[in-house]
Amino acid sequence: MAAKQRALRQAKRRPLLNARQANVHSQERTRLVRAGALERVARGTYRLANQPVTEFQGFAIVAATAPKSVICLLSAASFHGIGTQLPFEVWIAIERGSRAPAVRYPPQRVTRFSGASFREGIEVHRIEGQRVRIYGVAKTIADLFKFRTKIGVDVALEALRDAWQRRLVTIDEIDRYARVCRVERVMRPYVEALVG
Repeated sequence: MAAKQRALRQAKRRPLLNARQANVHSQERTRLVRAGALERVARGTYRLANQPVTEFQGFAIVAATAPKSVICLLSAASFHGIGTQLPFEVWIAIERGSRAPAVRYPPQRVTRFSGASFREGIEVHRIEGQRVRIYGVAKTIADLFKFRTKIGVDVALEALRDAWQRRLVTIDEIDRYARVCRVERVMRPYVEALVG
């Protein structure tokens, strides 16, 4: 009984918790799931049953299961509200040489970044009580141009135009992250046409 109360207290404090944070034996967690008190949302990740699902719950689950990853590209653009893309997968960046997270839910698209391209431009947001690392608007735009052959130039242009019109970025920020992602020459004509 004490283990059950402890697990439920932890779940009330943290909307998403992993098996270690639940601080109860796996058999007790299984009993709580069967009883309907806890809900298993992904392997090793639980939450209180009957909690409302938010728009970005997938981001919180990914952050709980792969804390070193960063939400990027189409998912970051969707989070910031730039462009019209609504990806069904959570796009994440991991550092080159790292192992991809072995998580089935939510579906993920893993991209590998290296050096400053991975480390720069990370913002931390709280989603469902979970610290989620997401690239900022200017870095997301530069990444979209970097991966334009995979995603499409039209998607990158739409995000750039939308962010500029809504004044979410400055030319200096765009230029800085274009240099970090090594896409200055690719982006320059589009940026000049936009501001000129």
